[in-house]
Amino acid sequence: MAKLIVAVLFVVAMVLLPRDAWGAFAAGAGALLAVALVSRVGLGHLLARLILVEPFVLCVAGLSLFQPNGFWIFLSMLTRSTLCLFCMVLLSATTRFSDILGALWRLRVPPLIVTTLALMYRYLFLIFEEAGRMHRARASRTFSQSRWFVWRRWATVVGHLFVRTSSRAERIYDAMCARGWRT
Repeated sequence: MAKLIVAVLFVVAMVLLPRDAWGAFAAGAGALLAVALVSRVGLGHLLARLILVEPFVLCVAGLSLFQPNGFWIFLSMLTRSTLCLFCMVLLSATTRFSDILGALWRLRVPPLIVTTLALMYRYLFLIFEEAGRMHRARASRTFSQSRWFVWRRWATVVGHLFVRTSSRAERIYDAMCARGWRT
């Protein structure tokens, strides 16, 4: 529970810092690197997970480039967001998800949010397995490897995955309601 509280406080501190607090941003980055080194989690592993979400940060922060002083706002937003995400990646790498859910429960986070997170985590793995099966099936039926065809194939897989997960979600919801779960 202490790790979660410290992580949330770190995120709040980064958000509340003034735009030009570069020294504080550097101190925050140093603190995160020190925690990462002490926790013996590979920096490569942490950076690989961070890079997965960094394009979204770049897109959102990139919108600030169209304002006066946009470059400095962009750098500030990019730095803050990256530090906050790195903190969350570090937390998830050093803490089991069930422990995070337990800490959220003890911190009196609304049960609907905790339950939603638990269900999301549970079914995320099923969705990845389903996507892998669909991709393998599609790849076994096609031989062309042009760039356009690969993009089209991925778009088809994502579309079918959305339809399948949507229908699975409806079946799961119906089964939960049939068992009396918060109707």
